Amino acid sequence: MLLRMSTLLLRTLREDPADAEVPSHRLLLRAGYVRRAAPGGYTWLPLGKLVLDRVTEIVRAEMAAIGDQEVHFPALLPAEPYRTSGRWTEYGDDIFTLEDRKGAEHLLAPTHEEMAALLVKDLFSSYRDFPVTLFQIQTKFRDEARPRAGLLRGREFLMKDAYSFDLDEAGLQAAYDRHRDAYQRIFTRLGLDFTVVRAMSGAMGGSASEEFLAATPVGEDTYVGCTTCDYAANTEAVVTRAPAAGDPDAHPALEVHDTPETPTIASLVDLANARALGGRTGWTAADTLKNVVLAVRRPGAEQAELLVIGLPGDREVDLKRVEAALHPATVTVFEDWAAHPELVRGYLGPQILAKHGVRYLVDPRVVTGTAWLTGANEPGRHATDVVCGRDFVPDGTIEAAEVRPGDSCPACGDGELTMRRGIEVGHIFQLGRRFTDAFAVDVLGPEGKPVRPTMGCYGIGVSRAVASVAEQHHDDRGLVWPAEVAPCDVHLVAAGKGPQLDAALDLGGRLSAAGLRVLVDDRTHVSAGVKFTDAELIGIPRAVVVGRRLAEGYVELRDRASGERIELPVDGLVERLLDEARGARRGGV
Repeated sequence: MLLRMSTLLLRTLREDPADAEVPSHRLLLRAGYVRRAAPGGYTWLPLGKLVLDRVTEIVRAEMAAIGDQEVHFPALLPAEPYRTSGRWTEYGDDIFTLEDRKGAEHLLAPTHEEMAALLVKDLFSSYRDFPVTLFQIQTKFRDEARPRAGLLRGREFLMKDAYSFDLDEAGLQAAYDRHRDAYQRIFTRLGLDFTVVRAMSGAMGGSASEEFLAATPVGEDTYVGCTTCDYAANTEAVVTRAPAAGDPDAHPALEVHDTPETPTIASLVDLANARALGGRTGWTAADTLKNVVLAVRRPGAEQAELLVIGLPGDREVDLKRVEAALHPATVTVFEDWAAHPELVRGYLGPQILAKHGVRYLVDPRVVTGTAWLTGANEPGRHATDVVCGRDFVPDGTIEAAEVRPGDSCPACGDGELTMRRGIEVGHIFQLGRRFTDAFAVDVLGPEGKPVRPTMGCYGIGVSRAVASVAEQHHDDRGLVWPAEVAPCDVHLVAAGKGPQLDAALDLGGRLSAAGLRVLVDDRTHVSAGVKFTDAELIGIPRAVVVGRRLAEGYVELRDRASGERIELPVDGLVERLLDEARGARRGGV
């Protein structure tokens, strides 16, 4: 393949676009890989399409290597299967819906579990047909409220999704493990620094799930790692180690105190220590019980329900963790205090919630026998020795509190958690029988009885992976593509007209004939300096400068990643570059 910049659909930009928020967005636009077509939608220009295709082929090859079979489902889908599964309602405003000319409802597919289950139901009837694993690489749609960060958070995106069907849990686990291993090979070949973390299943449902997060400061996902063991988890999936329960009757009776002008935890702690409330000093925020009122709206519900979450006062509620725990409900902070005068703002305690029918969930640290300083449900008053299991009984527990650096590791208990940020590039799920149950997918088992298959689901954001590679592989001059995903192997720069240009085109033709992908900067209307700047911005791994020493039989070879420059004879250059390209591909770098 030989591309000539004089005719290539390519426009590089000297300045960062005003709306580009993150490095990948800025550089993919500036280097001429993509152009914005609409909010959350991008046109892939020739160089960008080459990168997208290379990432796609790596994904496709690794899926085929583990025996997955490629299919292609429609992107425009009927509503009925999604109503049957319940996800038409669960997705809420996150999906694009439309009606055809006959009034039938459809959606633009965000994912295809329903279609995969129906296809297997249609085609297979015996245990002898299993296991089955299908995959596709397909455009998906999500109605993002605020598309941002270029390819990282769009409304239209390219995904690989695979669906496994097995007859028992052992088969599902084997399929899950195969895909987990394949994903690690894929992201290693893409040159990504990634971490596999425990995750929540969200709209997919099921039991176990893990995310593959590409490390970057601009990532929207926050995850934790342990300083001692190999534990890693998305903050939404972190499980708090609960203390041992105690005896509720081992504490003094609840006592109410006047605590005027203490609507905040900090002001309450200061007053409690100054007045030795409950006959003690040394109060800290962790000794107080904060009660946060939320409004929870279930899909399809006309009204939100009240939910109060109780947690130690030194913690804040993390709404992302709450929504993950209560999915598919949406959660907002409660504001309509006038409509509920029984809830005293700033002085709310759990003692009266059951009487008023308000659901109360607590942090796992709030266990039976723990005593708290909390609101007395009267303006300007708090109570000490409010004991869980005696003065209030929660309706359950919830992982709602923020996770902080230094928290104890929930796996080993010895290490501390560190906080990191990343981009989700892959997610794998053990779905179980949610979708085969919904569509009554049964096959005849070996003993003549019906068997219901169990499913796994495995997704990779292909277009997002392109942006993730760009996030990790750039410098202050531009992109620095790993060899396996670069649009071309070699960037030839003719640093002059006449003989330099002719030699560059001749060399490009020989490299292309040898099987390399070559980009030749044969533009005659720009300076050598502009060509060098564009070469660094575009980020192809190897650049060959055909310049002043051509008459002596030499060209300059530049390594984009290391910055190394060496002069080499033209003779033998094709063989050297071919060997380097083969070696880079074998090494997956």
